[in-house]
Amino acid sequence: MGDQGGSTGPEEEPLARMLCDVTALTEAPASAGVLWKLSEPGRQLDANVVHLPPGRRVDPHVEPDLDVLLLVVAGDGTVTGSGGEENLTTGGLLWLPRGSRRALAAGEQGLSYVTVHRRRPGMTIRAARPEPARSALRVQEDLADPVRPVGEQGVRRRAL
Repeated sequence: MGDQGGSTGPEEEPLARMLCDVTALTEAPASAGVLWKLSEPGRQLDANVVHLPPGRRVDPHVEPDLDVLLLVVAGDGTVTGSGGEENLTTGGLLWLPRGSRRALAAGEQGLSYVTVHRRRPGMTIRAARPEPARSALRVQEDLADPVRPVGEQGVRRRAL
């Protein structure tokens, strides 16, 4: 076929390839938080490998825009939502529909999981809400900072 749209050459075909070894990442995680994230240019998905050490948690939050799949790859823990608490174990696949409230807590072995969702849209300005919702991505990014243990009252502590 001929040159279309003024391009200077043939388009390169996207190549399937291995991105990381999730088992190796989660066998001895270096820290809490995001261990890996998908950063390929032109992608339509976002994905992260996240680790919560034993007794740590992701505070309750709502993802208003995106459905999220969460696959537990190591450890155990719980997810708490409007429907109550559910145990998470290795191999468990959880659907978190947009608009649902959820919190995660790591068990005695810690909790490592993969999240996958449609690529996050650009920043939008929304009307103020009585209780501000935090996006799951922001919570995961916050995990790089020290997080409060399960059961401790008050706000998350951050290193200054």
